[in-house]
Amino acid sequence: MSNIDQSIQDRVMELRDLLNHHAHQYYVLDQPKISDQEYDILYRELETLEETHPELITEDSPTQRVGDQILEGFTKVAHSQPMYSLDNSFNGEEVASFVDRVKKQLNEPVSFLCECKIDGLAIALTYENGQLVRGATRGDGTVGEDITTNLRTIKSIPLKLTENINAEIRGEAYMPKAVFRELNEDRDEKGLVPLANPRNAAAGGLRQLDPKEVAKRQLSAFMYGAVYTDEFQPDSQEGLFETLGNLGLRTNSLRRNCETTEEILSFIEEIAELRQELPYEIDGVVIKVNSTRQQDALGFTVRAPRWATAYKFKAEVATTTVQEVEWTVGRTGVVTPTAIMDPVTLAGSVVQRATLHNVDFIESLDVRLGDSVQIHKAGDIIPEIISVNIEERTETSEPLEIPKECPVCQSELVRLNEEVAIRCVNPLCPAQKLALISHFTSRNAMNIVGVGEKVIAKLLTAGLVQDIADLYYLEEADFLQLPSTKEKSAAKFYQAIQDSKEQSLERLLFGLGIRHVGAKAARLIAQKFKSMQNIIDATPEEIEAIEGIGPMISQSISQYFEEEAAILLINRLEEVGINLNYLGQSVEDIEAQDSFWSGKTVVLTGTMEKYTRSEAKKILEGKGASVTGSVSKKTDILVAGESAGSKLTKAQDLGIEVFDESQFLERI
Repeated sequence: MSNIDQSIQDRVMELRDLLNHHAHQYYVLDQPKISDQEYDILYRELETLEETHPELITEDSPTQRVGDQILEGFTKVAHSQPMYSLDNSFNGEEVASFVDRVKKQLNEPVSFLCECKIDGLAIALTYENGQLVRGATRGDGTVGEDITTNLRTIKSIPLKLTENINAEIRGEAYMPKAVFRELNEDRDEKGLVPLANPRNAAAGGLRQLDPKEVAKRQLSAFMYGAVYTDEFQPDSQEGLFETLGNLGLRTNSLRRNCETTEEILSFIEEIAELRQELPYEIDGVVIKVNSTRQQDALGFTVRAPRWATAYKFKAEVATTTVQEVEWTVGRTGVVTPTAIMDPVTLAGSVVQRATLHNVDFIESLDVRLGDSVQIHKAGDIIPEIISVNIEERTETSEPLEIPKECPVCQSELVRLNEEVAIRCVNPLCPAQKLALISHFTSRNAMNIVGVGEKVIAKLLTAGLVQDIADLYYLEEADFLQLPSTKEKSAAKFYQAIQDSKEQSLERLLFGLGIRHVGAKAARLIAQKFKSMQNIIDATPEEIEAIEGIGPMISQSISQYFEEEAAILLINRLEEVGINLNYLGQSVEDIEAQDSFWSGKTVVLTGTMEKYTRSEAKKILEGKGASVTGSVSKKTDILVAGESAGSKLTKAQDLGIEVFDESQFLERI
C-alpha cells in the first residue's frame, strides 16, 4: 500500500465515508441529501479506484455489499444469548392482565414502551470494533443460520457503526409492500407462482444462495434490541433506541412511552388505524417494560421475557362466495383468472374481485363456482383467495373449466417453457392490442390523461388505431366519431396525446410493453444509454452490465428490437415527434409535474369504495400532494368517504374544501 499515491488513498477513504454517509441519509433516515445520479457518480469513481488498487478494498466499502460468490449453503451459528419468542395478547383484557401482573410483581411505578411489531424475519447482527462480522437468522432461538453475505445486501444495515464498539444487535428484516407488489406483478408476467406475502418473500429472499438474487428483493430492516454487556447497556428500551440511532442503525419511529393500560390501548388503536397506510407490514404492537433494571428484575420464562408481550391484530380475512371466474388477456398474451364474488368489506374497502393468479393456483386450492371462500389482501394491497370452505360445498359442485381457447380471439392457448401461465400467442389478438395500448397510455408510462381503456376500446372498434403509433396520427375530429364524445372531450384527448410527446425516454421504453421490462428497469436502462438508438444498438451484455438488470431483461430487450416491426414502430414514433432521449427526470418528478394536487396538503377520512386509504395516499403523493393525518388551517383539501367523522366536522368549521369520492376520482 506504501507504493500507492497518498492522494489516491485519501480519496478512496473520502469516497467511502461520503457514500456510507449518504446511504445512511437515504436508507436509514429517509432524508436523501443528493440525487441518485450524484450518488452513482461517486460510486463509480470509488469502484474504478478499487479496481485499479484492489489492496485498498475494505469490508465496509459500499462496493462490497453484494458478493459474486455463490454460497454452497448456510452454516449453523449459536447465539450468544437466546433470541426469545414473545407471549401474545389478543384483546384489551389480556393487555390489562399483563400490565397488572407486571405492576404487582415490581410493586413500584412502571412505564411501558410500545412499538410496532414488524412482520418480517428476526435477525441478529454482530459487530466487532464497529465492523459487521456476522449476521444470523433466529432459527430455533438458540441456534440460527449464518446469512452474513445476504444481510450485507440490505442497504439500511450499516457495514460499519459510527463507533468502534463490540455489540450484538437484534431486529427484523422485511420486504416493503411496494417491492412485494412489483415482485408479484413481475412473477405473474413471467408465469411464475406468486409469493404469498411480504414476510415469506423476505424469508425466502434471505435464504437465497446467490447474494445478487437477494439484492433484487430490495429488503430493508429495523433494529429494536441488543445483547447487553458491560460495554453496551442502555438503561431503558427508549435509551436503547436512541443508542441504536446514534450508532447509525435504523429504528422505527412509531413508538410511545405509556403509563397505563388505557394509554397502551389508545396507541394500539391509533396504529391499527394507521396500519394500511404504512409502507411495510405489521401484525401487532409489542409492549415492553421500559426500564432495563425492571426488565432484569422480571426475568424470563423458558421461552419468553416476562417483561414483554405482543398484542396481535386480528387477521384481516373475509368470507364470501365465488359467483363466476373471468379470464382476461394481458398485453403479453397471459390469460389470467379473476374470481367475481359477492361484495364484502376487507381492510377498509369493498372487494368483489380477487386474483386467482393461474391454473396451478386454482387446482391447488380446488376453487369452484358457488364455493364459500376466505380472502385477504396480499401485502395489504391485492385481494386474493387463500382457502376454500370445503365443508360448505354441495355434492353437485364441479371443478372449474380451464379454457383451451383465447376468450377474445378464440386462438389456441399454450404453455411456454413449462410456465404455469397459459398464453394466447396470436399477435393480432384484439385483447392484447387493447391491453398494450392501455399500458402505453397509463400513468407510469406515457401518462396520456383521459385516454384510458374505455376510450381505446372505442378507437379500436372504430378502426381508428391498430397500434400505439396510430394514437399520434389522430385529429380532434377522429374522436368526435366515438360514441358519446363531445367537442370538449375530443379536444382534451387530442391535447393529452400531443403533450405526451415530451415525456422522457424511460416512460416510452416502459410503455412499449417489452416483456419483463418494468418501470424501474426502464429508468435504469434509459439513464445508462440516454437515447432510444443507443438502447437498440446495445448488446445483451452491455444492458446486463447495469446494476439491477438481469439476463432475462437484457435478452428480452434485444429480442424485441431484433424484430423489424419494432424498428418500424420506433421510426413512426420518431416521425410524429416523440422524444426519444432521456431527460434526466425521475418518474416521480414527472408524475408530480403540473398536477392539480402538486404542493397541496390533503387529509383522507372515511371509507371509499374504489381505494383504501393507503392506496389513495400513494396516488396523491405520486401527484405531488402532502398527505397528513389531521385537519388544520394548513390543510387544503379533505377527501371524505363514507362514515367520515370528526375530521369532516373540523374541516367544515375551518372552511376547508371537501371532496367526496366522485370528486376525488374525477381529479385523479
